[in-house]
Amino acid sequence: MTSSVSPVQGSARSCLAVVLAAGEGTRMKSNKPKVLHEIANRSMLGHVMATVMSAGATEVAVVIGPDREDVATEAHKIIPGARAFVQRERRGTGHAVLSAREALEREPDDIIVVYADTPLVTPDTLAKLREPLANGAAVVGLGFEARNPTGYGRFVMSGDELLHIREHKDASEEERAITLCNGGLMALRGDVALTILDRIETKNAQAEYYLTDAVNIARRLGYRTAAVIVSEQEVHGINDRMQLAMAEHMIQERLRRNVMLSGVTLVAPETVFLSHDTQLGRDVVVEPHVVFGPGVVVEDRTVIHSFSHLERTHIAADARIGPFARLRPGASVGPKAKVGNFVEIKNTDVGAGAKVSHLTYLGDASVGAEVNIGAGTITCNYDGFGKYRTEIGEGAFIGSNSSLVAPITIGKGAFVGSGSVITENVTDDALALGRSRQVVKEEWAGSFREKAKAAKKR
Repeated sequence: MTSSVSPVQGSARSCLAVVLAAGEGTRMKSNKPKVLHEIANRSMLGHVMATVMSAGATEVAVVIGPDREDVATEAHKIIPGARAFVQRERRGTGHAVLSAREALEREPDDIIVVYADTPLVTPDTLAKLREPLANGAAVVGLGFEARNPTGYGRFVMSGDELLHIREHKDASEEERAITLCNGGLMALRGDVALTILDRIETKNAQAEYYLTDAVNIARRLGYRTAAVIVSEQEVHGINDRMQLAMAEHMIQERLRRNVMLSGVTLVAPETVFLSHDTQLGRDVVVEPHVVFGPGVVVEDRTVIHSFSHLERTHIAADARIGPFARLRPGASVGPKAKVGNFVEIKNTDVGAGAKVSHLTYLGDASVGAEVNIGAGTITCNYDGFGKYRTEIGEGAFIGSNSSLVAPITIGKGAFVGSGSVITENVTDDALALGRSRQVVKEEWAGSFREKAKAAKKR
């Protein structure tokens, strides 16, 4: 999801990113904080923090609400060095930014203010937001042309200069006719940021400290202001589940486009769901209705057939997966291996050229190169208390409908007869049979039916 590097990203300018993440998100109707809801298997907060780092932030301050250690924990998981600041009272966006005063007082070259519920902004956009600061501007606003501007703050411009950001409730009828709207994000020059922010007042319809007032104040102090314009889609904010679903749709479109441009074939792109960290090699083919969970790497020329689900899995080159395959965390599939329909694999290494073609469960196992696993085979890896491993040597053949009771080792080149329950180790090149001898009772079936019919008439 990262894009090309802007010149500012490569400069020596220091940059503080202030991530506003204190909103309650009541419209989400959730016990989980809004910013921890996920799109493409990463929290909104995680997306934003990854973006600010890609845009060249040298320090990150996250403003959280009271008793929101879960948000602070997520922030530290993404960026261990991030600092959390608590906004005790919700008195507007300007007040939220000043909650990170200690970080602001360090006077970095650039300060960018971003929102944890606006996760589609790209690193390039944040870099462009910083560029006017390097050229002398004190405040830079991020705007967009709105299809329906109702409710948004308006950008009042004079040429390339941003004169005001007028909140909708405070705007005149003339200003409400403007369609260039406020995307919320802002950049400030670090050496004058507190001088500007400390002058923000609450003389507005909401009686709040508006960050947008920084534009007027900067101009009154004789500083230059500027605007950067992006698409409406990029500043899509998320306040409810509908907007969350819209963001998922938009980020999936972005991810699909990126992988296709990198040399991946998506047969029906709209049916494939990718994770933010999905890695697909060149000439990989993904058939319809495939879901990639987090942590999936697929190497070159592999084919993922329809209706497969993969998570925390590594698949080597030239493999064949599915259809209807389920690869769970810890699965590793070797080059030219095959994992077929209705196969589930978890915490298992499948060797080069091995075939697990259908109706099989492999958990906590190691399958050697060129092994053939017959239909209906399962590794019995859990006894209700502990997990145990199954080791299958290269070239072994496991007959259909076999149960391998772990811990157990099947030697190289060994055969396991169909329908066997194997409870002891099998040496190299041996044949293991673990089933009862067949007994045939002639004419038993007819006698059984007669007795059953007679019993039913009683």
